[in-house]
Amino acid sequence: MIHLRRKSKPIVLKNRTSSTNTASVTIGGDAPIAVQSMTTTDTADVEKTLQQIYGLKMAGCEVVRCTVQDPKDAAGLPAIVARSPVPIVADVHFDYRMALAAIEAGVAKLRLNPGNIRDEKKIREVVKAAIDAKCPIRVGVNMGSLDPDLEKRLGHTPEAMVESAMRHVTILEDLGHTDIIISVKAHDVRSTVEAYRLMAKRVEYPLHLGVTEAGLPREGTIKSSIAIGMLLAEGIG
Repeated sequence: MIHLRRKSKPIVLKNRTSSTNTASVTIGGDAPIAVQSMTTTDTADVEKTLQQIYGLKMAGCEVVRCTVQDPKDAAGLPAIVARSPVPIVADVHFDYRMALAAIEAGVAKLRLNPGNIRDEKKIREVVKAAIDAKCPIRVGVNMGSLDPDLEKRLGHTPEAMVESAMRHVTILEDLGHTDIIISVKAHDVRSTVEAYRLMAKRVEYPLHLGVTEAGLPREGTIKSSIAIGMLLAEGIG
């Protein structure tokens, strides 16, 4: 999580991208950089999750992501969305039905991992619901969960992450959904930075910056600060 002082001057990236709205927060375009973090609570525990969301807002977060792994998590979402002081993003991993439930709950955005939901029929159903609800989708690729064929052909590389993202961005575009944000996160700084550099050359969609599973708090803070700082300095985001 990145902590920002309330009076800090907003950073605006030099490299122009398209923009999308996560509820009241504009991402990309001429908008200042928005800070997002993720809850560590059980999303089914509404009160604990909201307590953490309020704490994150006080730390400077403008968007908060909650994991939605099962029906219990999904059942907690409507109350969380209704009472949250910031837009809520649903982080969906394996079960496309949780994505549908999250959209119905009124989340501001979906994060889907293309490496975990591969059935095109299920993706179509999710995309249709997202279009109907005007819900943006973040194509969130991680180094540890690549498409098997890309992993076999390209290995665990920045190129493989970018190709995975492009494959699924194309699916969304073909289905008529262009309200897209992209992330390509690796465990290490070098691969993460290279993946985002490559991605920025391929698309004009906004890029969600981060390092996946960065490690213990001190190590993770250092990795994230270096990677995100380098990319922002290059105008990528």
